[in-house]
Amino acid sequence: MRVTLHTDYALRMLMLLAMEPDELHTIEEIAARYGISRNHLMKVAQTLAQGGFIETVRGRSGGLRLGGKPEDINLGAVLRTTEDSFALVECFDREANSCVISSVCGLRGPLEEALAAFLAVLDRYSLADLVRNPGKLRRMRKLLEPEAHA
Repeated sequence: MRVTLHTDYALRMLMLLAMEPDELHTIEEIAARYGISRNHLMKVAQTLAQGGFIETVRGRSGGLRLGGKPEDINLGAVLRTTEDSFALVECFDREANSCVISSVCGLRGPLEEALAAFLAVLDRYSLADLVRNPGKLRRMRKLLEPEAHA
């Protein structure tokens, strides 16, 4: 299983917002702190806002914040929102499938089962689970210190 960069960036953004819930964060600041593309992060923020995972505050002192409590933001739901497709192989996309053996192939069933298991595991975790460990949280904050990336 593999997630897109869009989902990876979405999870990173959500973790930062969960670690610093009392602050509004700008896309520019988040991009600088992670050392990632501002343009890509803008698209990620739009997806997360449309999914209700974050709120955008407009204006001069605006920014981004979580759209709910970290314990209410389910990782499986985030993936289902941020991933364009879970078509692991061609035959998962019935409209575009041109595989000549798909009607008799035994691969589709195990791959569907694996995908369901992958999502079921993520469904057991919330954003709060990602930022719960105090030691890791301290180290993550240090790695993401704004002045370290100025």
